Amino acid sequence: MGDEAALLVADMYEAAGALRRLGEKTAAAEGLTQARWQVMSVVAESPLTVPQAARRLGVSRQNVQRVAGDLVERDLAAFEPNPDHRGSPLLVLTGAGAEALGRVTERAAATHRAVFGEIPGDDIHAAREFLRVLLTELDRYEAAGGEDAGGSEGPAQTR
Repeated sequence: MGDEAALLVADMYEAAGALRRLGEKTAAAEGLTQARWQVMSVVAESPLTVPQAARRLGVSRQNVQRVAGDLVERDLAAFEPNPDHRGSPLLVLTGAGAEALGRVTERAAATHRAVFGEIPGDDIHAAREFLRVLLTELDRYEAAGGEDAGGSEGPAQTR
């Protein structure tokens, strides 16, 4: 089991790398980076502060602050006053930002259709279900301080 799990993790890293490269290529075709695309996507749903966007994306506040500054400089986003917190403005997309996000989203959908078109929908669904279970287990493991909830690392491996 351990070897299979290690191979699965290696395959997932390889797939994640390939998907990151594909995402960068997709974003670059619209003059964006994947980081800008991700920040634009989360603030398109509703205006967020930089710390809120960072939490949603699971990245550092400083990273999102840098990307937000780039978006504002390119007139793809703007900071608006936050009625709940004067010192933490809300990041919102501009009209140009919404248009750019729409274009990159359409391009990504076409890419997804091309990449996933030959994979049966049931397989995609099963993979998503597995990943959700895995993410739940990873969250549980991390919340337990990186140790098994029972305090052991599982049964000893025998040769």
